[in-house]
Amino acid sequence: MATAIITTEDLYDFKMELISEFKKLLDHKKPEAPLAKKYLKSAEVMDLLKISPGTLQNLRVNGTLPFTKIGGTILYEYSEILRILNLNKVSL
Repeated sequence: MATAIITTEDLYDFKMELISEFKKLLDHKKPEAPLAKKYLKSAEVMDLLKISPGTLQNLRVNGTLPFTKIGGTILYEYSEILRILNLNKVSL
């Protein structure tokens, strides 16, 4: 059985190779959108905006937040939520 001696320089080269490979992997990973869904259910909107069911209902009733109702399910378009947030942005 042959014996090999590993030097500090060998370890450094290995470390640099490993870091390089990790960088390649991270560069190729596509960033994920916060929400890839086009439509959100009420519970998802409440979680996203950190609001209560009553507040969400008020936003629907007063026309602030457009929605679609199919059967008993209320759906909100994600792009519309972003648009409403941008329209109501306060600049100081």
